[in-house]
Amino acid sequence: MNKNSIIGGALIFLIIVGYSMWTAPSDEEIIEKQRIEAVKRANDLRKHIEDSLFNIQLTERKAQAELNAQESAENNIMANDSTSQGLDLKKYGAFAAAAKGTDQDIIIENEVLKLKVSKKGGNITFAQVKNFRTYDTLPLIIFDKNTADFSLLLNDKHVETRDLYFEPLVKGMESDQDSFYVAEGENLTFSMRVYPNDEQGNVDRSRFLEFEYIVSGNDYMIDMNLNMKSMTEYIPHSFVILNWDMIMTGKEKDPIQERKHTTVYYKYKDEDVDYLGEQKEEDAEQLKTKVKWVSYKQQFFSASIIAQDAFKDADISLKVEEGNTLPKYLETMHSEITIPLSNSELEKFPMKMYFGPNRFNTLNSYDLGLEKQVPLGWGFLQWINQYITIPVFNFLSGFGWNYGIIILALTILLKIVLFPIAYKTYLSSAKMRVLKPEIDEIGAKFPKKEDSMKKQQATMALYKKAGVNPMAGCLPMLLQMPILFALFRFFPASIELRQQSFLWATDLSSYDEIFSWTQHIPLVSDFYGNHVSLFTILMTISTILYTKMNNQMMSSSQQMPGMKTMMYLMPLMFLGFFNNYASGLSYYYFLANIITFSQMFLMRKFVNEDAIHAKLQANKKKPVKKSKFQQKLEDMAKQKGAQKK
Repeated sequence: MNKNSIIGGALIFLIIVGYSMWTAPSDEEIIEKQRIEAVKRANDLRKHIEDSLFNIQLTERKAQAELNAQESAENNIMANDSTSQGLDLKKYGAFAAAAKGTDQDIIIENEVLKLKVSKKGGNITFAQVKNFRTYDTLPLIIFDKNTADFSLLLNDKHVETRDLYFEPLVKGMESDQDSFYVAEGENLTFSMRVYPNDEQGNVDRSRFLEFEYIVSGNDYMIDMNLNMKSMTEYIPHSFVILNWDMIMTGKEKDPIQERKHTTVYYKYKDEDVDYLGEQKEEDAEQLKTKVKWVSYKQQFFSASIIAQDAFKDADISLKVEEGNTLPKYLETMHSEITIPLSNSELEKFPMKMYFGPNRFNTLNSYDLGLEKQVPLGWGFLQWINQYITIPVFNFLSGFGWNYGIIILALTILLKIVLFPIAYKTYLSSAKMRVLKPEIDEIGAKFPKKEDSMKKQQATMALYKKAGVNPMAGCLPMLLQMPILFALFRFFPASIELRQQSFLWATDLSSYDEIFSWTQHIPLVSDFYGNHVSLFTILMTISTILYTKMNNQMMSSSQQMPGMKTMMYLMPLMFLGFFNNYASGLSYYYFLANIITFSQMFLMRKFVNEDAIHAKLQANKKKPVKKSKFQQKLEDMAKQKGAQKK
């Protein structure tokens, strides 16, 4: 470091020190600054205290205002009490005393149901099926007061039980308990009772209307009795009207398919089960004779009300409301059910309510015809599903296997049972196949269209000589068709498949999309949908391959080119239909095709077509044996000829 640098650094240091000393505040200035800061802190503290005092005063004023308002309201109520009572008496009549109260829900549970019974209305306002969930993994609630209403219309004043407050009783004794659990093997008798008032407005406990509920453990069915004592003065007619409304909301993966299975079912007392038109936007029916039960049925669950004897009549309807904003809205149901009364001193009308799954065996166990809500097909198809498919399916389910494996086992069992029919079909096609060269020769002999009748006669003569029935292959196929149609109805209606996953399918009761989109594509979305189902594609491919193999084996395929084309178009048409259907059904058809391929391969290995050909040639050398019917026709022709001569 040189001399000049040292001198420059020293000068800079002196300048900084000098400037600091020159600009430093004096003692007076320091004292004044401290005084100003102290005053500022004092002002801030005073302001904070004033704000706190103001808030306290404001709170006191608000509390006083609320107290004054409450006192004023109480004074107004007391002043207008007589007027209010007059209005209640005018609207509710003898039930004016029951028009005031506090609403509260009483919870009743067993292993499978959770119910809520409301003090206001005295009826069930909530029903949850505990062992099931919606597709969105939410609790599965069948009945809820936000989307359902259940009330009795009592008299001409339009007094309804929904507006009255009931008192809870357990085994006839007043109870303050707000929750109950009913274990398996036990039952609970729980009542909601409402009392009328006399002319002076006092509650008359010698008379009552009562909803009595008997809940059993591990049961979806609830006994519900309408009991009345000395109520003929207040309910003058020989009936009361039960109004039951429900907005049906979706619980499944595909609301479109669910809506197709949502409708109102009903049963007359001495007749079969019927229902309103499915897939209609609006339908109604007046049931003018005695009705056993009415049920609001969805794809896999239902809510039903059943009379022990019969309701007098009922008006039922369903409607799809345009613009309804409820999520997954399906339909709106309405019923007006007439409950007959005997006008006696003690009145009792026994009923039942069902909230639960549409499982065939469960509904069938009640012996009420409720199982008719499960769409298993009509006539013979229903018998196949009821007495064959369901017992076998339930037996296989007892092993605890995945339902994809159960469907595989069911398919194998059915194919084993149907193997004799399949074998006869194959033999028939083999006989037609070995005769194909001779049939081709007949075709070459009569090439002209005007000779088609001669060609047909020659072909039938060949079949007759060889002992071949060209329809023999059709009959076994026709025998298999009822089973195929029965399973077509079984899989979409089987609640056992609901939300059961297998491979890529998350729900075997619905479609198994591997790719989906939201944009609507004209024609494509209408016919095919907005997703790709892999099981449907596999079923379609296997069906086309089966059709090709079958056409190669059947000699008649070249004689009916139009039919051949139709056989290939059918699987493509099914591609659009089954794409939105239950994946369990497409999976079953795919397995059936694969097993059929295996059977045909084995039969082709072990069936000697040369031996069949030799046997047919030997049959041609034998005299043609006439049937009794044919012999009778020939005898009649001879007799006619003799009479003419």
